[in-house]
Amino acid sequence: MAALDDLDLETLDFGAVEPKEFARIVKELPARRIAELMAGPQRRRVLDEVFGRMNTHFRPSAAGDRDALIRWTITDGEGEGDVYETHIAHGTCTVTPERTDRAPQLALTAAGPDFLKLVSGNASGPTLFFTRKLKVKGDIRLAGGLTYFFDIPRL
Repeated sequence: MAALDDLDLETLDFGAVEPKEFARIVKELPARRIAELMAGPQRRRVLDEVFGRMNTHFRPSAAGDRDALIRWTITDGEGEGDVYETHIAHGTCTVTPERTDRAPQLALTAAGPDFLKLVSGNASGPTLFFTRKLKVKGDIRLAGGLTYFFDIPRL
């Protein structure tokens, strides 16, 4: 692969990128490039791919009999954001690519670049929370356990 700073993010097929490769790209890509990606036309495609894979990385045994709706808001730096919801119940993780009328047990809000770092294993939730880059509303214990519910790539 070419140097990551030269990587054409506009034409990269994120659907063909394996999780470890995605984690490596997020880790090694300069912060300005990640910010550009998450502010550009590929943003929704990247988010759709990340959320679309959540059910395949979900670990039902770790979630146990938990029944919870998690609302994710990924902001774009302008106060706007994309909303996705994950419903964990009965050993499954179902993603809805929009806000619903259901009340979430947990609402998480992060800027696009920080969200990518979190889901790629390049940042920890507690660190993002304590540095105010991840806002948590609702069940804080659920928030603390989310990383155990998913196979997050490790480099």
